[in-house]
Formats: sequence, structure tokens, C-alpha cells
Amino acid sequence: MSTHIQANAGDIAETVLLPGDPLRAKWIANTFLKDAFCYNNVRGMYGYTGTHNGKRVSVQGTGMGIPSALIYCHELINNYGAKNLIRVGSAGSYQKGLNARDLVIAMSASSTSGINNSRFLGSDYAPTANFELFLKAANYATSQNITFQAGNVLSSDEFYEDDPEAFKIWADFGVLCVEMETAGIYTIAAKHKVNALSILTISDSLITKESLSSEDREQSFIKMIDIALNTI
Repeated sequence: MSTHIQANAGDIAETVLLPGDPLRAKWIANTFLKDAFCYNNVRGMYGYTGTHNGKRVSVQGTGMGIPSALIYCHELINNYGAKNLIRVGSAGSYQKGLNARDLVIAMSASSTSGINNSRFLGSDYAPTANFELFLKAANYATSQNITFQAGNVLSSDEFYEDDPEAFKIWADFGVLCVEMETAGIYTIAAKHKVNALSILTISDSLITKESLSSEDREQSFIKMIDIALNTI
């Protein structure tokens, strides 16, 4: 057992899906996994393991933001032997051609977080997806005629920013959308030489102000989970 994940040895699969919302972890397990069991509910951060097409897979909530995600990723990797970390989450669009319910596969992640500044002594590190996972996800989505965009995303430390126009500089440089965890997950995966990928569903747009309801979000996430499960 670790501090925040009190699972037994062998309870967690080498491939772990990482939604931020623990209730979404429960929904994924109940909807997509066979013979799923709950291995963790410490702090209400649910974790489940089951099978999909005969392959063991776990799903673990991470909470919101890079600091929270890093806690769970560190323990998954170092205490439970996780090898493939696949974030499945929501994001806000920065681009006109990227609308609610659209999918993004993150090739890389910019960030407003200061975590890597201290680690790399003020220099810039470029958190990047694992190429093999990225290629599998892109190929599967294409084979199923699932439309997606791929590129740079922003992992922000702030959900509510003081300047509502601050996103435009990121948009001008081609950043597709904003979320809160990918840069941290890609970085810790690189440090420990494991694989990481982030697949995102656009839940709202900073351009059009469109926003999905909680029910719409759940129903719209099916394609994203399908891609993630067929990437393993």
C-alpha cells in the first residue's frame, strides 16, 4: 500500500486510465470494464481494475491539477508498477475549428505551472507524449472514422483566470485547448521511463462560449474512452 492508494500488490494493471474526476473513474469501470473491482477509495479518489477485450486495465481518479495528478502517478509507477498512463479528461477549446464534443490527442503540453521551472533550474522542458501510444491512438481513431485533432495543449494551474483574454496568446501560437494535468503526467512518465498519453474531449469553448452539461459530458466521453481502451 502507498499513502494515497491503498491497493494490494497485483491489484493494479500496468495500463491505467487517468480521469481527473473520481466519479468518472467509477463510470468508466462500470460502463466499459468486465469484472471490475474497486481497489481504492482513500479520500474518495476511486480506483478500479477490470478487463477490456481480455486485457487487464485499471482506472484511477487523479483530482484536479498537476500537483494532485503527480501524487497518484508517482504512487502508481513506483508502488504498483504502472507502465502506461493514459489521461482521459475534458478541456476548453482555444481554436475556432475545435468545438464541444471534439477530440484532441495531445502531442505535447505547454504549461503555466512552476513545477518544472524548479526541477530544471529555470530552463524550459517540453513534456511530450509517448510516440507508440500516440500512434496507436491516432491509427485506431482513424480506422473507426473518429475525427480528432492532434497538437499542443496547455496545462494551466488556474481554472478561473483574472484576464479572460489571456488565452489568446496561446491560441495565436497554435495551442489547441486548455486543461490542468497533461504536462505533469508527461513529465513524470519521462522521468520514470514509462509511457504516457493524454486524450481529451472538448467540454466548452473559450471562443463560442458553448458548454456541455454534466450529462452531455458523460455521453460525449464514450469515443475518448473507446480510443484509450483500444490503445493498450
